[in-house]
Amino acid sequence: MSVLQPHTGTIDSSVYLAANQGTMAWGLLPNAASRPALTVDSGTTVCLDTVSHEGILPDQGRDPVKFFAEAGIPERDVLHDAVELASSAALFDPVVQGPHVVTGPVAVRGALPGDVLEVEVVRLRRRTAYGVISNRHGRGALPGEYPVPAPGHPDGQPVPPVSLIAHVDDDGRGRLPVGDGRDIRFPLAPFLGIMGVAPATQAPVHSVPPGPHGGNLDIRLLGEGARLFLPVQVPDAMFYAGDPHFSQGDGEVALTAFEAPLRATLRLTLHSDTRARRLAAGLAGPYAETAGHCLVTGLDEDLDEAVRKATRAALTYLAERCGLPGAVALAYLSAAVDLRISQVVDGVKGVHVCLPKADLRPLLIDVPAAEDLFR
Repeated sequence: MSVLQPHTGTIDSSVYLAANQGTMAWGLLPNAASRPALTVDSGTTVCLDTVSHEGILPDQGRDPVKFFAEAGIPERDVLHDAVELASSAALFDPVVQGPHVVTGPVAVRGALPGDVLEVEVVRLRRRTAYGVISNRHGRGALPGEYPVPAPGHPDGQPVPPVSLIAHVDDDGRGRLPVGDGRDIRFPLAPFLGIMGVAPATQAPVHSVPPGPHGGNLDIRLLGEGARLFLPVQVPDAMFYAGDPHFSQGDGEVALTAFEAPLRATLRLTLHSDTRARRLAAGLAGPYAETAGHCLVTGLDEDLDEAVRKATRAALTYLAERCGLPGAVALAYLSAAVDLRISQVVDGVKGVHVCLPKADLRPLLIDVPAAEDLFR
């Protein structure tokens, strides 16, 4: 495939935001004091480039050309915006910042706290045919067990990260070399791990933990066709996106998934009506819609509490949209609905409830259009 360098290749909107030092933030998310990189009206479709943090981090040498050359990837196939950021004077301290790179923020005119920003994922294009899956010392689902120290590694010293290069074959499937001549092949399902709005604070916002603002949700169902709904925290919303993935399993147990850059086309629509604001206030966090499901979320440092929060959010949705009594709604969730672990590696764990649209449509109350289950 042709590498999608900045300003080259197919751009799916007349409004385009390239990733450069003026539009990228590394390690910290936009906050209430941030200035917009772009301002648009509600309903605008924006095409923006995202950059993966993998390959540019200090523990990988902060030199993506050299890092990827060791895997046989030529310099011409390394993204210019990734090289620009890694070679810049941008300060990056992994002790106080997250690893992620986000593009934005995009201001949406007229957005006010309490409104809801709908982010429709119109198109996701792979910018490269390779990416990285990493496991780092003290992180992931098995800290202290992985990475495994190499023979002769000094006792008490941090174990170097294990960063494995994965590829995209011509048939569009992922391929991870085993190291003995064999490969593991698997399907791809691109999505943006980070989509969010600025939190209502002027303090630095670490990129890793998700929250009511969205951010690092890592919900793998938010691919093309999905719609994410974010409760607006500050005037003009200040939307951003990043942490692109070619694929991820629920849990993301190694620490990262198949991290690789995407060109994302997103439609940003503001909802200010009473119904949308009431539902957002009741759910108290991000929610989403796919072709077959409505998703509500639970976020907490404790996974059990995240499950409880997600269950309460589902009960709120079923009461608000379907008029179900709590006992009936809870019984339905137990009999027919999946709770999935989004991720367990971002400090704040994520759980999302997958409510089947087919079950809910006959029960909807006060909804003018059956497809608009969250609007």
